[in-house]
Amino acid sequence: MSGEKRPAPEAFGHSSQLVVKRKKSDADLNPGTAVVKSSSQNGALIQSIPRTSGLDAPIMELTGHSGEVFTVRFDPTAQHIASGSMDRSILLWNTYGQCENYGQLTSHKGAILDLQWARDSRALFSASADMTLGSWDVETGTRVRRHIGHEEIINCLDISKRGQELLVSGSDDGCIGIWDPRQRDALEYLETELPITAVALSEAGNEIYSGGIDNTIHVWDLRKKAVVYSMAGHTDTITSLEISPDSQTLLSNSHDSTVRTWDIRPFAPTNRLVRTFDGAPVGLEKNLIRASWDPKGGKIAAGSGDRSVVVWDANSGKLLYKLPGHKGTVNDVRFSPNDEPIKSRALDQAITQLKTEARFYVILSFIFGVFNLGIATTGEVVPFPKH
Repeated sequence: MSGEKRPAPEAFGHSSQLVVKRKKSDADLNPGTAVVKSSSQNGALIQSIPRTSGLDAPIMELTGHSGEVFTVRFDPTAQHIASGSMDRSILLWNTYGQCENYGQLTSHKGAILDLQWARDSRALFSASADMTLGSWDVETGTRVRRHIGHEEIINCLDISKRGQELLVSGSDDGCIGIWDPRQRDALEYLETELPITAVALSEAGNEIYSGGIDNTIHVWDLRKKAVVYSMAGHTDTITSLEISPDSQTLLSNSHDSTVRTWDIRPFAPTNRLVRTFDGAPVGLEKNLIRASWDPKGGKIAAGSGDRSVVVWDANSGKLLYKLPGHKGTVNDVRFSPNDEPIKSRALDQAITQLKTEARFYVILSFIFGVFNLGIATTGEVVPFPKH
């Protein structure tokens, strides 16, 4: 999405079957380079680094969707993964063991553009191009509530971190919706004049960060129902927003092919830009590519239009890895919420233990209409001893 609205997706067929087996597919190596800029250097180039990963391909690939994959999320326990696609379905996967696809959720009439897990991992929330949100019981595989009110595609979704469970949505209709998942209708809307493509709810739940096609991040005070300040710097549509684990920094991604960090502490300087990271081009598809923090806030990762994932040190700006393995745009990247190594059994029954100094990434892309979800590490891969 750029300055114009995206058309509604075409119809896709889907299965009503709950458990679906998926096959592993091949992955290609993709070279690339990346650079990073610091705001303290007035945007001057300070680093230029080639791809720095010895990883030739994702360790594990999960296939199953019949359309482009837009979103993926670990649940808070890191035991499960949910993925959402253009094919209108949500697939549920086990993170450990053989990474089985144990569930398929199908009730939306449009592409699944964003997902959020409930804090207790028993419910899943979805944002769709069909202009609705969905609340799902993942134990039964049923949609328990359909939330209506938006008048255009819903691009993004966030959930409260503490206190009352609330959802925040952003739509092409220019509205930010605030929802109680127990109710069908929104509690209220914050109205703007342009499409909203990214939202983030503060840790305290008193502020909403929004981005859209005006290239600017706006900060809303929920008590005043008004914008209290804005952060300018991006030169194209904001594609994702995420607050750091310590709640002091905001991470943004944009169609201008830059990832940026912003100081969101209460009394920060007027120029809140901390750092600008280059090296993750958006590509010709102009998808809403997302960036994310690792659980400790020390690393950030972003998908890109050059079929790779870029990982930086959030504090120094150093590029750590350029991870290959896809044949299309990488739309979303997520770190596992915990440090435990993943043990996986490949199709040839060989067992490996994946050791890493960082976390594990879930990497998405559209590969000729086939869903490709890669679980990759940034460190050593060693044989796991047989018992």
